[in-house]
Amino acid sequence: MSPVKAQVTKLFVVLVLVALLRGGESRKAKISESLEYSAISCRAHSASLADFGGVGDGKTSNTKAFQNAISKLSQFASEGGAQLFVPPGKWLTGSFSLISHFTLFLHKDAVLLASQDLNEWPVLKPLPSYGRGRDAAAGRFASLIFGTNLTDVIITGENGTIDGQGAFWWQQFHRSKLKYTRPYLIELMFTDQLQISNLTLLNSPSWNIHPVYSSNIVIQGITILAPVTSPNTDGINPDSCTNTRIEDCYIVSGDDCVAVKSGWDEYGIKFGWPTKQLVIRRLTCISPYSAVIALGSEMSGGIQDVRAQDIVAIHTESAVRIKTAVGRGAYVKDIYVKRVTMHTMKYVFWISGDYKSHADNKYDPKAIPEIKGINYRDMVAENVSMAGRLSGIANDPFTGICISNVTIGMAAKSKKQPWNCADIEGITSGVTPKPCDLLPDQGPEKITACDFPTEPLPIELVEFKKCSYKMSNFL
Repeated sequence: MSPVKAQVTKLFVVLVLVALLRGGESRKAKISESLEYSAISCRAHSASLADFGGVGDGKTSNTKAFQNAISKLSQFASEGGAQLFVPPGKWLTGSFSLISHFTLFLHKDAVLLASQDLNEWPVLKPLPSYGRGRDAAAGRFASLIFGTNLTDVIITGENGTIDGQGAFWWQQFHRSKLKYTRPYLIELMFTDQLQISNLTLLNSPSWNIHPVYSSNIVIQGITILAPVTSPNTDGINPDSCTNTRIEDCYIVSGDDCVAVKSGWDEYGIKFGWPTKQLVIRRLTCISPYSAVIALGSEMSGGIQDVRAQDIVAIHTESAVRIKTAVGRGAYVKDIYVKRVTMHTMKYVFWISGDYKSHADNKYDPKAIPEIKGINYRDMVAENVSMAGRLSGIANDPFTGICISNVTIGMAAKSKKQPWNCADIEGITSGVTPKPCDLLPDQGPEKITACDFPTEPLPIELVEFKKCSYKMSNFL
């Protein structure tokens, strides 16, 4: 073959290859991706948000795509349930509601971006146990991911991200520009069998995760990040819930990392729905202006049987704080805390019987909360400003406080009096520095006096299933 013919032949081959490649690019190539994860339920049907016109460019609204996808998948609720897969991309969306027997799954490179268009946020009535919104007396914006009266709901992923883009909302809040309470990232109401796991939540407009009037809940493997000065960015707030398990979470926030609630003043008393049977374990918290775990202040339906263990607190205002006041009514009782490690704290123990925030001026001044059976044991802290600030209610002391095997290293510039106690009753054993006189030391033989139940709660016995799916995507 002559040199010219050889060059022409090579050129022809190259052109054919280019044409084939271009032709391949012009057609959608189907690939399969396998998903495997653990969940309380597996689903018989699965679809991708992209199948419903979703566009993950960070600019196009996907609110309708989410709504249409969930509406379509609702037909499978009685046929093994359905899963909606959110593929890689930045998916801008307003509020959308989930359905029963449903899984929302976020790919590791999927980011839900909360819309800043107020038209994409429906307004709801205030919660009946609160009587008003938290930011304003009127209603509240629906959460980004919302649901009510549901059964068997899973929100999970491969550590995919939900970004609330909260700076917009924080500015509106600080300027008193909001007519309604800011949205949360996730709120499920009147829901039984709920799993929220393996996600990263960023910059929520307000609270991050809020299960309310719900039961049989597992919240696991969640990372929550917000500036420590951001307003009311509580991490996880179980509210009037029964049988809840929170575990293996890492939270940096501008408010309490976990806040246990059950309604506000006369509204919570009337609604009468307590939070009980709550397990919190393997939690790490950073919150310089709030608590690792707060009980209250909205506790007017009651809080009972809370078990917290294996907690790490770093640069946080207090470990477990009880917040209540005259007018709250109800109770906080049977609280058990053990194995807590703390570094750089304002307080280790903080109980407040005079928390001033009220829903309105109609609260009952005769509604006195009962605080009793509060158990702390096996705790170590260093660089602490004040060991304990424990204040009950005059003529109605908080009783049954037990603190044992606790070592607190005081900061160089700590308070001269490490303990400040009033209107409380209890005992201690093996606590350093020496507690106040209202908590007399019982001697080393009582080092294990403070209770921690050995019988597991029902939610601790719930086991996950291994779920596996073949996801067909088009690239």
